[in-house]
Amino acid sequence: MPWKEVTAMSLRLEFIRLALTEGANVAQLCRRFGVSRKTGYKWMERFLAEGAQGLANRSRRPRTSPRRTEPGMADAVLDVREEQPAWGGRKIRKVLENRGWAHVPAASTITTILKRYGQIDPAESVKHTPWQRFEAEAPNALWQMDFKGHFPVAEGRCHPLTVLDDHSRYSLGLRACANEHTLTVRGHVEALFRHYGLPLTMLVDNGPPWGADARHRYTPLTVWLIRQGVEVVHSRPGHPQTLGKDERFHRSLKAEVVQYCIGLSLEACQKRFDAWRDIYNFHRPHEALRMKVPADRYRPSDRPYREQPPAVEYGADDAVRRVQQGGWISYRGQEYSVPKAFRGERVAVRPTITDSLMDVYYGHQRIAQIDLKHS
Repeated sequence: MPWKEVTAMSLRLEFIRLALTEGANVAQLCRRFGVSRKTGYKWMERFLAEGAQGLANRSRRPRTSPRRTEPGMADAVLDVREEQPAWGGRKIRKVLENRGWAHVPAASTITTILKRYGQIDPAESVKHTPWQRFEAEAPNALWQMDFKGHFPVAEGRCHPLTVLDDHSRYSLGLRACANEHTLTVRGHVEALFRHYGLPLTMLVDNGPPWGADARHRYTPLTVWLIRQGVEVVHSRPGHPQTLGKDERFHRSLKAEVVQYCIGLSLEACQKRFDAWRDIYNFHRPHEALRMKVPADRYRPSDRPYREQPPAVEYGADDAVRRVQQGGWISYRGQEYSVPKAFRGERVAVRPTITDSLMDVYYGHQRIAQIDLKHS
């Protein structure tokens, strides 16, 4: 988010807390916050030596960062996974310890490695997890994004856009938007990506701008997210608990902030949002986090945002087709319907274990399934 959109003190406090988390990449944080490393370390030194307003009674984190993942660790993880395809992070971690690796990462980090290299399908993982008890294993494994119900302001209506990290409940974005248009949302999400890096998965509902309805789930916004390398998962229709953490966040937002913003300007609403978000992330104990604050569990993603992502590539065995204007592809002399949002894009047709069924992929994400028996 640009510096001008929030107070300098709030940004400095957020920078310090993120920089002092376990495994933080300070140089990367400085780039994302738009400051030099010299300035970043200056703030850290001043905080460690003198504290800051609102943090005087809080414990201080150590300045040094623990050892990062050892070189070759990803290859070692993938080797074990190839040997035992059904094993997850905990079992693989134990195997690596038994094989003599001195610094084996946490099981959650191993799970992140498996997802990064396509060994775990985040969408399928989310689908088969009981939503009421679900929690992503690590920061940035899953972000939840939604609009809080709009309310009247001086310029018309305020549409609060909220983005929450599932693992930590960290409020990544809380924006007072004038509308719910694609360009508005994309602009704010781009700012978050530059600031915090990319999540593995983004969970959204089925309404605009990320879905037309439960049957037509893809829009230009979700296509853009997939192109960035983010898995897009839609909530189950009629099950608001799918976005349960963001819904709970909305209840707190409504009770503690929104009721005092009605009739104000959008700018005044944003100032109140910024102040409350700072308290929510850094000062307010969360029962689901065993009375820790969200900042205690959050760290920025190590997946950087790219302004121009590389072209979508497919394997040599893929049957690549271009989606036509009407939302269809030609395959084996027949036309098959696919989501219209992908018109003009190249997709890959891949066989499934059922002879007549074929999966259609856009990049890393399956977007449709076609039945060769029915054109």
